[in-house]
Amino acid sequence: MGHDAESSSIALPGVIAWGVGSAFFFVAFALRVSPSVMVEELMRDFGVTAVVLGNLSAFYFYAYAAVQIPVGVLMDRVGPRVLMAGAAMICALGCVIFAWSEVVQGAYIGRLLIGFGCAFSWVGVLTVIGQQLPDRHFAVFTGGGQFAGTAGAIAGQAPVGWVVEQSGWRSAMLFIAAVAAVLAVTIFLFVKNNPPRRTESNFLVGLKNAAGNPQTWIIAVIGMSLTGPVLAFAGLWGVPWFKAVYGIEKSEAATLLSLVFVGWLIGAPLVGWLSDRLRARKPLLLAGTLVSTLTIATVLYLPGLSSGVIALLLLVGGIGGSTMILTFAAAREHNAAYASGATLGIVNTFVVASGALFQPLIGFLLDRRWTGDMSGSLRIYDAETFSASMLVLPIFAFFGFLMALAMREPVIERSQ
Repeated sequence: MGHDAESSSIALPGVIAWGVGSAFFFVAFALRVSPSVMVEELMRDFGVTAVVLGNLSAFYFYAYAAVQIPVGVLMDRVGPRVLMAGAAMICALGCVIFAWSEVVQGAYIGRLLIGFGCAFSWVGVLTVIGQQLPDRHFAVFTGGGQFAGTAGAIAGQAPVGWVVEQSGWRSAMLFIAAVAAVLAVTIFLFVKNNPPRRTESNFLVGLKNAAGNPQTWIIAVIGMSLTGPVLAFAGLWGVPWFKAVYGIEKSEAATLLSLVFVGWLIGAPLVGWLSDRLRARKPLLLAGTLVSTLTIATVLYLPGLSSGVIALLLLVGGIGGSTMILTFAAAREHNAAYASGATLGIVNTFVVASGALFQPLIGFLLDRRWTGDMSGSLRIYDAETFSASMLVLPIFAFFGFLMALAMREPVIERSQ
C-alpha cells in the first residue's frame, strides 16, 4: 500500500486532499441523480420515450463503469492530482454540451463526457485515503467520502429540482458546469501526489490477482445490489412512479426520494466507524442487503402507505444501502496490496453498472407495457405498468443478500 499501515497519525494535508476530492464526488453524485428531476422536461424537449430517456441518463454510467479499472491503475501510477483536476474540467465541458443540446444525440455526448469525468471522483478519493491517510482509518474516511457524495445526491434532488422549476434544466446544468470548473482549479492546488508505488508487479499481475479471486466478484455483486435501488429508483424513475401511484407532484416526490440519500448520509460514516470498531464487514453487509431488499419491496408493493411511512422506509432503506461502502474495504482486504487499484476498479465498475443496467431496463419494461396514454407529446405510464416494471429491483436486491451469505469475512489487520 502507498501509506504505511503502521502509522496512526492523520496528517492535515491528507485530510485537506480528502476533503477536496470528496467535494468532487459531491458534484459527481449530484450529476448522477439530477435527471430524476428533469424526466418530463427532457422527454418533452427531446421528444423521446422512456427507454430513450433511460439510455440518456445511463450514458453517465456507461462511461463511468467502462473506465473504472484503468482509472484505478492510473491513480496508482500517475496519482490523483492531475487526473482529478482534468476530470473535473471534462465534467464542466460535458455539462455545457448537455445544456446547449437541441437534439438528443448532443445530450448523449454531454452525458457521456460527464460520466467519463465523474469516473475519476470516487476512485480518486479512495486513492487519496489509501496513499495519505492511516490504513486503520480506511473505512472511516471511505464513509466520510460517501457522506459527501450522498450530500451531493440530496443536492441533486429537491434543490436542483427547484432550480429546474424556476429557471429550467438548461440553466441548472450550466450552474453545475461552473461549479465543476472552479473545483478543477481547487483540486490542482490542494491535492498532492505521493511518490508512485514501486513494486515488482505490474498492472496485468494485479488485475490477474484481483480478477482471479472469486471473493472480488462476490463482493462486487453485493455492491451492485445495494446501489441498484438507489440509482434506478431514487436516481431516475422514482419521481414519475410517485406521480403515477400516489398522485404526488415533482417537488414532493423529490423531497421524499432525497430521504434515501439522507439515509446514506447518516449510514455511511456510521457504518464505516462501526465496521472498523468491530473489525468485521460481513455482518453489516448481510444486514444492509436484507434491509435494502425489504424496504424497496415494501415501498413498491404494499399499497396505501402514508407519506410518513414511505418517508421512514426510504430513510431506513438508505441506511441499509450505505453498507455498500464496506465492499471497497472488504475487496481490498481480500487481495494483495499491489492489486488495490485494479480491485477497487472492479468493485466500482459493478457498483456504477447498476445504474447502467437498471435505468434503461426499467425504461424498456415501461415502454413494453405502455397502454398508449399520452399527454401532448409525453407518454403516460400508469401505476400497474410501473409496478410490473419495477419488480427487477427487489429481486436483484435479494440476490445481493444471497451473495453476502456467500462472502468470506476478510482478515482485517489491527493497528500496531
